[in-house]
Amino acid sequence: MSGSFVARAAALLLAGATLAAHAAPLIHQSLFGHLAVDGYDVVAYQTEQRAVAGKAEFQTRWHDANWRFASAAHLAAFKAEPERYAPQYGGYCAYALGAKNELVDIDPEAFTVVDGKLYLNYSQKIRAQWDADRARYIEAADRNWPALSQRH
Repeated sequence: MSGSFVARAAALLLAGATLAAHAAPLIHQSLFGHLAVDGYDVVAYQTEQRAVAGKAEFQTRWHDANWRFASAAHLAAFKAEPERYAPQYGGYCAYALGAKNELVDIDPEAFTVVDGKLYLNYSQKIRAQWDADRARYIEAADRNWPALSQRH
């Protein structure tokens, strides 16, 4: 093998590894419509402190998921800073990630904003359990998420 062939092959392998490292993160989506957070407006959780259903006319695609918003202003805010508004752990249940190291569906009404970050839970009952020891569950979920998000 010539040195230039080996160098080109190594460069291609490195490029492939770089692309894999920058693949879109795992985002929880509804089965129909590939809607992130079941079509709820992730900006409203922070600006209005409540769960608000998004509208099809205010939609964008980000990280292989469709994100809906209640208004053009919320859509614009998300497009400007998606990482600021996107839920932690790809929108999966924060309690399940922290307590059980599992990816579990969410209820968009069972949410909490902590230090400017959106956390979603399976249900209001699970959210109450999560709130009881929130710091510990966030710490565990932060540890669990990188490996768990790569398995799927």
